[in-house]
Amino acid sequence: QVQLVESGGGLVQAGGSLRLSCAASGRTFSIYAMGWFRQAPGKEREFVAAIKWSGTTAYYADSVKGRFTISRDNAKNTVYLQMNSLKPEDTATYYCATTSRVYTTVHIPDRAYDYWGQGTQVTVSS
Repeated sequence: QVQLVESGGGLVQAGGSLRLSCAASGRTFSIYAMGWFRQAPGKEREFVAAIKWSGTTAYYADSVKGRFTISRDNAKNTVYLQMNSLKPEDTATYYCATTSRVYTTVHIPDRAYDYWGQGTQVTVSS
């Protein structure tokens, strides 16, 4: 059974930084792409970033490009999301996710993400 456990959320002032972590277990981590999503109160869940199984390629939502960085450590079965220059509109519950299929591309449809963590709350005060 695939398990994803996020950590690292919290309260931060606008302009600050946080690093989220997502520890994976239950299967071979290194061959699957990983993604981060977020959901703000009253809004639909949205894609934030994804990283290829190898860690060599990533892509980002336009709203976070240049401020957030996704990375992974396959030896530690962990994916990270470094968030800099945080804005109040980044306030949301952040989820990591992965797929049940192996993809050679990082551009994976949102609907292909089958496994989800429980989420970690990020609150950015103005």
